[in-house]
Amino acid sequence: MAYFLKKVVEYWLMPVPVILVLLAIVLWSLHRSRAPQTPRRLLWVAFVGLLLGSNIGVSTFLVEGLESRYPPMGALAPGEPAPAELAACRYVVVLGAGHADATRLAALDRLSSSALARLTEGVRILRRLPAASLVVSGPAAPHGATHASVLAAAAESLGVPRARIILIDTAFDTAAEAVAVRQRIGLGPVALVTSAVHMPRAAALFRHQGIAFIACPTDYTAKPVGRFELSDLKCDSESLSRTTTAVRERLGAWWARLRGQID
Repeated sequence: MAYFLKKVVEYWLMPVPVILVLLAIVLWSLHRSRAPQTPRRLLWVAFVGLLLGSNIGVSTFLVEGLESRYPPMGALAPGEPAPAELAACRYVVVLGAGHADATRLAALDRLSSSALARLTEGVRILRRLPAASLVVSGPAAPHGATHASVLAAAAESLGVPRARIILIDTAFDTAAEAVAVRQRIGLGPVALVTSAVHMPRAAALFRHQGIAFIACPTDYTAKPVGRFELSDLKCDSESLSRTTTAVRERLGAWWARLRGQID
């Protein structure tokens, strides 16, 4: 009982629930007053948007719609041959995802959580492809090293020889990464590694460039259990971040289609 009460109190002290409660109090106060209709309506829109966007069930639904489009590579058991289509790849392409310019930290610690997940998956696949090279991508920040160089240093710390690493440090977005990969290493096939939520857009951009690839999604943020749970009713900042990512990916795909970068 004490543990349950602790969890309840802890949840209602988190930022998103506190904000939602405060907004609900404001809305109730406005409802009882003679405040102008337009501000009240806008506040209701903001409240409902925050409520839905930060909901675990809603954010999981939005993200899963993107993350489920390509299956994960799955376990690659030691001693077993790699799947034939993966074995045909001579390059493992890891798309960039940002890092911190905190040079006092090791390269692995400087990577964002998404970049770390992508690199880890890329190295895991590379170890099953002894003849393949690792392609890491990412431009320079306003100050400091390029993201590709930080990824390369992190890969070396995981045991990848520098001679097997190719850097692409001039592409500032996924569309430019697809163009740079085609120009640098040709039309593949390649093992394409990126976050699962980003894979549909990345795959469309690489396909548009004529690059043959095997999708290797990773960094899953929605891990649904296939049934409704009471926790799906909760609201938190992590869910708000997932919803933001899902919206950004859909807007990015729309923009790429508008510019003729994907079919």
